[in-house]
This record gives sequence, C-alpha cells and structure tokens, in this order.
Amino acid sequence: MPKDSASRRLAGGLPYGAGPRRTLDLYGPRRREGAPLPVVVFFYGGAWNSGSRAHYGFAARALAALGYLVVVPDYRLVPEIEYPAFIEDCAAAVTWVSEHIAAHGGDPGRLVLAGHSAGAYNAASLALDQRWLAPAVRRGIQGVVGLSGPYDFYPFDGPISQRVFGEADNPRQTQPINHVGPDAAPMLLITGGKDRLVLPRNSVNLSAALERAGVPQTLRLYPRLGHASTLFCLSLPLRWRAPVLEDCRAFLTAVTDPGTGPDDPFAPEHPAAAARQ
Repeated sequence: MPKDSASRRLAGGLPYGAGPRRTLDLYGPRRREGAPLPVVVFFYGGAWNSGSRAHYGFAARALAALGYLVVVPDYRLVPEIEYPAFIEDCAAAVTWVSEHIAAHGGDPGRLVLAGHSAGAYNAASLALDQRWLAPAVRRGIQGVVGLSGPYDFYPFDGPISQRVFGEADNPRQTQPINHVGPDAAPMLLITGGKDRLVLPRNSVNLSAALERAGVPQTLRLYPRLGHASTLFCLSLPLRWRAPVLEDCRAFLTAVTDPGTGPDDPFAPEHPAAAARQ
C-alpha cells in the first residue's frame, strides 16, 4: 500500500517488555522542528487473536504525517494468553511510552490512545477503566480515537466475545461503557453504518454515555462504510470514501495543541476538561 511520503518509520522492534510480542514500532514526520511532538499510540484489531504491527504502517504513517509521533505496539494474543493479559500488555506499552517517549522527541503529557476494532476496545479500556494505568500515566492521556470499536457488547452472544471474555470473573467489568465517568478523556468515535461485525450501536451507546457524564465527544457514523473501511480510509488510495483522516486531524489538534482556544470543548483549558486534571 502506498505510504505518506511526509512520514517515516523512526525505529522498529523496541521492547516494552519481555518476549517477541512485547515490542513496538515508532513513526514520525519526515520533517520536524525541535519542540517535543504529541504522541498517538495506535492499537490494531484482529479479534484479540490475530494481528501484527508490521501490517499497520500505512495507518501509522498517515497519522505521523499530520505531525505526531505514532507508536504501534504488538501485544500477546488469544489463545497464548487469556483476558485480561492483552490489556495488561497494552497498558505496559503505554507506560513505556509515558516513561521513554521524551528520549525520542515526544511529549508524554500529550498522549492520545487510538485503535481499530479490538484495538479500539483496548484503547477505550485503558482510558476509561482505572485498573490498568497508574495515575501519572493517565494524566498524560488527552484523548481517545476509536474506529469501529466494541464498547458495549454484554451479554456475550457471538463466538468471538464468548471465547475471549466468557470466562471473565466479572463480565460486566470487561465493558468500557461501564467505566465512563466525568474524568474521562475526550473521545472521537467513528463507525460505519454497514458494519455487521461490530454493530454501530457500540459507538452510539458510548457516545451517549460520555455525553451524560459531561465528557466532550464526537460521533461520526458513515452510512456506507463497513467494519474495515473506517481503518482503510486512512490509507492514501481510499481517503476519498470518507474524511476519517480529517476527522482525526481535527480531533488530535483540538486535544493536543496548547494554542487551542478555550471555547473548544476538547481544549485542556475548557471547563469540561477540568475534572481530568
């Protein structure tokens, strides 16, 4: 797949823990000034049982070309591990970013978690459920971008959810929507009207829960997009299908740009963000 020429891979296979699946790649803009850059940590999907960071360079480079450092971690998968080990791996990756990204030119105080499908679940879980990240790391999370994510799918009625979450001690606690509070980071939720794998109601319901809690959020439902399309619209050949990348650009700018005006509900200075500080 053609890649954005304004970005490049800066490092590959950096370890954030022990073992071959606890490694990450780092991307950034080809040209940059000296100031530390905001950081996007992107988790790929694959039903928690498949996937490799090597296949998501196109998405990372699309975001990096906007002026961000982008981190793409691998994490252990079912059946090698069981829930919640993949969440613990993702938490370890974000903790590594918080502690080490400054050495690579990133700003640990301006982190955005992002992901597609199962990766969007991982990102939302880390941002909403306070079990996984230390408070010092959580304070650096300024926003979440979820593409076609499952956030509200209990009771488990499909083979994937039953396999991955069916043996959880408290199944309701596996659902990101059940951890929404007024201190949650702002969220951009993008979904496709033709998604039959992760139904759009997951994004619609989470959006409504965030709104009830007073958390800034934006919901984008594209009627003609399917499950994978929200991700593939980040790629150069398919951006014409929907302005997903432009949605991401606007949101990322709002939550990470210190110059964003106080009238913007995503801005750190806005009253709606006070509870997150």
